This record gives sequence, C-alpha cells and structure tokens, in this order.
Amino acid sequence: MSRETSGAPVADALPDALPDVLPDGLPAALTDALPDVLVDAEADVRPSAAGAAARRALLARPAMLLVGIVLASVNMRAALASVSPLVSEMSEAYGLSSAATSLVTSVPVLFLGLGALVAPWLGRRFGAERVLFAALLLLGVGILTRVLPSSAALYAGGVLVGTAIALLNVLMPGLIKRDFPDRAASMTSVYTGAMIAGATVVAASSVPLERALGGWQASLGFWSLLAAVAALAWLPQVLIARGRTGHEVRAGSPAAMPVRSVWRSALAWQVTLFMGLQSLWSYVLIAWMPTIFTDHGMSRSTAGVVFAFNNLIQVAGAFAVPLLAGRMRSQRPLIVLVTTLVAAGYAGLMVAPVEGAWLWSGLLGVGQGGAVGLALTLIVLRSGDAVTAARLSGMAQTVGYLMAAAGPLAAGALHQATGSWTTPILAVLGVCAAALAVGLLAARNRTV
Repeated sequence: MSRETSGAPVADALPDALPDVLPDGLPAALTDALPDVLVDAEADVRPSAAGAAARRALLARPAMLLVGIVLASVNMRAALASVSPLVSEMSEAYGLSSAATSLVTSVPVLFLGLGALVAPWLGRRFGAERVLFAALLLLGVGILTRVLPSSAALYAGGVLVGTAIALLNVLMPGLIKRDFPDRAASMTSVYTGAMIAGATVVAASSVPLERALGGWQASLGFWSLLAAVAALAWLPQVLIARGRTGHEVRAGSPAAMPVRSVWRSALAWQVTLFMGLQSLWSYVLIAWMPTIFTDHGMSRSTAGVVFAFNNLIQVAGAFAVPLLAGRMRSQRPLIVLVTTLVAAGYAGLMVAPVEGAWLWSGLLGVGQGGAVGLALTLIVLRSGDAVTAARLSGMAQTVGYLMAAAGPLAAGALHQATGSWTTPILAVLGVCAAALAVGLLAARNRTV
C-alpha cells in the first residue's frame, strides 16, 4: 500500500539508513542528500572490521582507485555502443534477417536483467572488488567471442557481454558511495561522465576503426583492449582486499527493518514499468538509430557521428532532470517533459530522418538522459525505508532490462515484416504513451 509523504526536501524524505544499492547513474545532487552511512553496494550489509581495514588500505592510494573506477566506468556502455554502427555489416556477413540481427543487440540487454539477479549474491560471496575484476575479464572475453567466425559466437559473446555489464551496473555505484562517503557527489559525476564519454567515443570510432583495421570484426575486437586495461588497473584493489570481503555484518536486524514485498505494491510496479518502458525506447535507438539513418541514404560514418552526438547530449538531461525532481513534491511535469521530448524525436525520425537528423538526435538525447535519471530518482523517492529502497532498485533494474531486451527484437521484426521503419516507430510512440500514463502514477508524492 502507498503512503503519502510530506513535501520536505529530498534529504528529509529519504530513509535514515538508505543502503548503497543505488542504481547506476544516480545524479550527484541526489547522492549529496544521502546520509553518509557506510553500507555496502550489494545488499543491506555493513563491512566487518577486516573489510574496513582492507578498504582503508585501498583508500590510502586514491589515485589508483580513481583510475580503476574511471576505466571500469568507460567500459559499461562501450561494448554496447560499438555494435550499432556496424550492425548492417554483421547482418550481411552472416545473412541475418532483421529479427535475427536485432538479437545481436537484444541478447546483451536481456542478460543485463538476468545478470542483475545474481550480482548481489556474488558481491556478498566474493566481495565487490573481486567480482568487478572478474566482470572486466568476462567483458573482454565476451567481446572477443563476438568476433569469432560464427553467428552463434556473435550471440554467445552477447550473453557474456551483457552479464559482465550487469555486474558492473549493480556493484559499481555502491562501491563508489562506500569508498568515498564524503565525496559521493563528485565521484558519481566522474563515474557517470566516464560512462557516457566511453559510449560516445566508441560510437564515433567504430566505423573509422573498421576502415583502418580492415573489417567490422577487428573494430569490435579492438575494444577488448579497453576492458583488459581496466582489469589491469583494477587488480591492485583486488590484491589489497584479498581474503577480506567485508560483507559479513548486516546493516539492520529483521525487527528493525521489517520486510516488505515490493512485488505486491502497485506503486512499485508503476516505478518499475516506467523504468522498463524508458529503457525499451532507449535500447531501440541503441540498436537501430544508425541503421535508420543509413537506410534513408546517410553515410555510415555520418550516422555514427550523429549517434555519438545522441549519446553525448544525454548527459544534459541526466544531470538537470533529477536535480529538478529532488526539489518537487510531484515529478509529474518532468514525466510529461521527458516523454514528450522522446516522442517528438521519434516522430522526427519517422517523417524526416536525414533532414532533421541532428535535431531529432538532440531531442532524443535530452529526453533519454532525463528519463533514465528520473527513473533512477523515482526509485529513491518512492522508497519508504532502506530495505524497500534496495528491493525496489533490484526489482526495477531486473524487470526493466528484461523489458528493454524486447525492444530491439520487436522493432527488427516489424521492420522485416513491413519493409519500413514507420511501423516500428509508431510502436515506440505507443510505448511513449504508456510510459506517460504509468509515469504520471509513479510520480505521485507517495512511498511504497
């Protein structure tokens, strides 16, 4: 059942012991409002004495840790963004249909959701440092698997890539808050900035690398080096914390923190569905935006640059919209804003894709960034206590990514069936309408 909350500032509305199971990309302004409680990222647990000692040793080398965080963050979207500008070449190489081609981008997104299910357990069992290191190695292996001469390897590599990124998505934000409790805002800005910058650079470089290296396989495989460098930079953290996970002490007792089933809450489902629907429209763009442009006569290199611009401009919405959300009793005006921007951008892709490419890319970028930032903020604002926030975060990210995985596949199937991008775009406009309806419910000033 939902409960009304007062119109107090964000810090007053947040629980007293909010755990660090915060979704990736949480805005700096919101992390500033969170209490400085050293709670680990994976579940509502505090570090043991041994774990705290390991972290103090790790933080004695902050520059080393910062480099590791930045390089790991750069990898969190790079392996996904590298595929879209080259998807036509992959399809031609293996004779894939539109539906089969869409699986190249849908499979990793599907495993973003499935991987999120096991990330908390792995973090508790082995420690965030070890799991993040293993995730970076797995990411590199997945990237190389995708370039093996087999269409089956293309999909198998997507499974590994999606699983690896899911582990990074779930564990990295809380680790930042855990190790930099007094500088969580600035470190969150570094983390999100590196993530978006990585996607932008990779999207813009994929086609030039294909030409320089002699094929799409070499262009894709090149980014395994980025994962390897990040893993190498992360190794010192693993060695420092070796043998001491620091995940042994629960943050609260069952009596102090009664369990609430978010899966039975209508409000929790509203927040989760908004997360899923906005993820769906974003991953359709990640999968098909360059192809939409090239199918209408734009060169592949130009399409890659416009796609990179779309990634870059997302930072504006991701920063500004959550900042506004934390200062409002109800976030309904922001729901209307972001869904309208995305709908307008998609409508532009339908009526004049090449002529207004930069405008549509900009509108979509601001709307996409604002929507994901707002979805993440709603998870915090709609949570009534620490345990609920953790459970709602896991529910929203898992279900949201599973929903998003259907987007590229459905768009590809509709394109193949109709021979046009009009029907897929009309379908996404329907998704925008659904996101508006459920978002207006999720934005009410209530808590789960």
